[in-house]
Amino acid sequence: MEEIIEQLRELNEPVPVPLELPDDDLLVAIEEELLINLPFELREFLLKVSDVVYGRLEPVTVTDPQSHTYLPEVAANAWDAGVPRDLLPICQDGEDYYVVDIENQVLLWSGDEENLTDKVWDSVWHWVRDVWLES
Repeated sequence: MEEIIEQLRELNEPVPVPLELPDDDLLVAIEEELLINLPFELREFLLKVSDVVYGRLEPVTVTDPQSHTYLPEVAANAWDAGVPRDLLPICQDGEDYYVVDIENQVLLWSGDEENLTDKVWDSVWHWVRDVWLES
């Protein structure tokens, strides 16, 4: 995990208005808004690297409610599209959503098929390495 975080920090693209990292209090507020607990690795991801901008994929963020990557908004859209309510999106890719379950596994939900695919990553960090960093 530390190697992945280090790699993301090196690849972070400069932007006119950089994102901020959240604190634990903000994540508790987000959980209350979503009415669901954040899986441990998603929480860790948000606390450590949700300010990173890299590649074409844009993972969820929690510090700017006006952002198109704001987790409560992305989650509401995902759930409206048919993603099961017990899964939280980590990233939207077109009509598809990468979602994380309570065991920290990341799954791919297909907007075309309106169902989960057979693509699974063992953890948020495996998804970051295999999908986000490769995008």
